[in-house]
Amino acid sequence: MPPRIAVVGCGYWGSNHARTFAELGALHAVSDRHRDRADTLAATHGVKAMAFDAVLADPEIDGVVLALPPHYHADQAIAVLEAGKHLLVEKPIALSVADARRVVDAAKKAGRVAMTGHVLRFHPAFEALEAMIAAGELGAIRYIHSHRVGLGKFHAENDALWDIAPHDLSLILALTGEKPVNVRGVGSAMLNRLSDFAHLHLQFPSGVRSHVFASRLNPYRERKLTVIGSKAMAVFDDVAPWNQKLAIFHHKVWEDDNGWQSEMVDPDYVDIPDGMPLTRECEHFLDCIRTGAAPRTPVSDGLAVIEILSEGTVRHD
Repeated sequence: MPPRIAVVGCGYWGSNHARTFAELGALHAVSDRHRDRADTLAATHGVKAMAFDAVLADPEIDGVVLALPPHYHADQAIAVLEAGKHLLVEKPIALSVADARRVVDAAKKAGRVAMTGHVLRFHPAFEALEAMIAAGELGAIRYIHSHRVGLGKFHAENDALWDIAPHDLSLILALTGEKPVNVRGVGSAMLNRLSDFAHLHLQFPSGVRSHVFASRLNPYRERKLTVIGSKAMAVFDDVAPWNQKLAIFHHKVWEDDNGWQSEMVDPDYVDIPDGMPLTRECEHFLDCIRTGAAPRTPVSDGLAVIEILSEGTVRHD
């Protein structure tokens, strides 16, 4: 029998979690403060609809997924851990550094699996990119930049930085393996008081520099992470067709008597195995519960992202 999971939050992303855990044979219950929403999703998957307190008290439930508006995450994550349940909490895990630290401290005290929902860490293309960097195929990493832009999803509580940038920050932190020593952020609000555009500039102890651009008021959709190395450059493009998700460019750059020169070449596309990132993330959560292994995206990763977001929101135009 797989571990038994309850999904708390039956909105768009919570429904995706419920469907995925049902397909994995692990969904036991769903919960939402709107009972009719929970009843509908429960009927779809043939499981129980339960109040949150009942989820915490149910000894049959091994793990809880929180897919809620972010301002609920910290308190409910702590309640899940104090109830002795394993935890997968969507990003951001809190809306302040202090609350995120409370979640990390509760996880240490509980001794349970406590995982952040940084789903793109489980994308096969990103995993392939990680492996190539670890093997030295790109050489020394010099610069990483990301563009995550599109139109819509105007949340009442979160600006573009807090809503969109965590995806790319989690990837950048994974690739660098270190926290930045300098963060500079600029946001611009076009529609209301919340920023619709956000830029983050990061500097890491190793010398790696990084730039994140996030926008929810953009005429086209783009999801690109670009890594510049001393030997090669790589682009993880999540909008591209599957066989073009990860491109490697062996452009040549050199210096001679005439100054710096360059030669562009066509990209080499890396073969990527099939696999839905959310399914792989959910499978990983179940495996960690079964084996006691540490998750690849612990809540401490979620804290590291929130520390950057908090520092990056100091300045707004």
